[in-house]
Amino acid sequence: MRLRLAKQNTNFDFFSRWKLWLGISGLMMVVALVSFLLQGLNFGIDFRGGTSIRTESPRPVVVAEYRDAIATLGIGDVTITEVFDPQFRDDQNVAMIRIQAQDDQEAVTTELIQSVEDVLSAVRPDIKFISVESVGPKVSGELINTAIMAVALAIGAVLIYIWLRFEWQFAAGAVLALIHDVVLTIGVFSELQIRFDLAIIAALLTIVGYSLNDTVVVFDRVRENLRKYKNRPLKEVLNKSINETLSRTFMTSMTTLLALIALFVLGGDVIRGFVFAMIWGVIVGTYSSVFVASAVLLYFGVKRDWSKPDANSGNQFANIDA
Repeated sequence: MRLRLAKQNTNFDFFSRWKLWLGISGLMMVVALVSFLLQGLNFGIDFRGGTSIRTESPRPVVVAEYRDAIATLGIGDVTITEVFDPQFRDDQNVAMIRIQAQDDQEAVTTELIQSVEDVLSAVRPDIKFISVESVGPKVSGELINTAIMAVALAIGAVLIYIWLRFEWQFAAGAVLALIHDVVLTIGVFSELQIRFDLAIIAALLTIVGYSLNDTVVVFDRVRENLRKYKNRPLKEVLNKSINETLSRTFMTSMTTLLALIALFVLGGDVIRGFVFAMIWGVIVGTYSSVFVASAVLLYFGVKRDWSKPDANSGNQFANIDA
């Protein structure tokens, strides 16, 4: 017996209160923007500047041990990751320690770097410091601009792609849904003050792709049904299309969430921010495909091709208002 998260032939009315759903989405976007303007984002080392220290030890890296030692210095955001490479020797255990620049300084000072090396040497006398690399505020500013450009170009490319594949009404719905997903994701990171770094930018671009894929599946079915049921009202065609793809949407979202939740619980602190962004993105992306993209399409309407009547369905719904 096959597992189904939604019945095969559902008949939910997703547009009985479509204006309400659009209003709720708009309100959430306003809250996200206000939070961003008032609190800003908790930028990580990639965007604020900092220093990376590469260490090597013959003993296995114990991240908690390193973190507890550095925590005594009270230097704020520190990221510690173990570096894996098949070419490493058995006694070559490498870690990367990334220290964020302090609020009152443009870069991590030499004295602070020396203090970090001293506390690590105290708990791990055999540790070696292979390299020290710093990221200044100028480079961090360029990364912010590049990240914004990457997200904007991705959304712009989506607009052109959907416009060419469908019509401008479909493109408007898809792009507004993507903007909705990105704004809400940035808003939740601002509200909760979760560290925002380059990994989150990668998550945003992944969310754009995931949400777009879900939206295109729905829009493809809408286009097929518009040709099949030329005399049905657009609202009825949209409802039918979403119901027909509902099982696929839920199965895709739930299986993706299962993998992401496992990564969030077991993946460790290094990827937790990225995975959280993906979990949030899958949820809002699934929501926006139905209640934002399709609702915007209903609002704008869509021109139908009446030149080729469908003999199989035209008579069946001839008495239904278009």
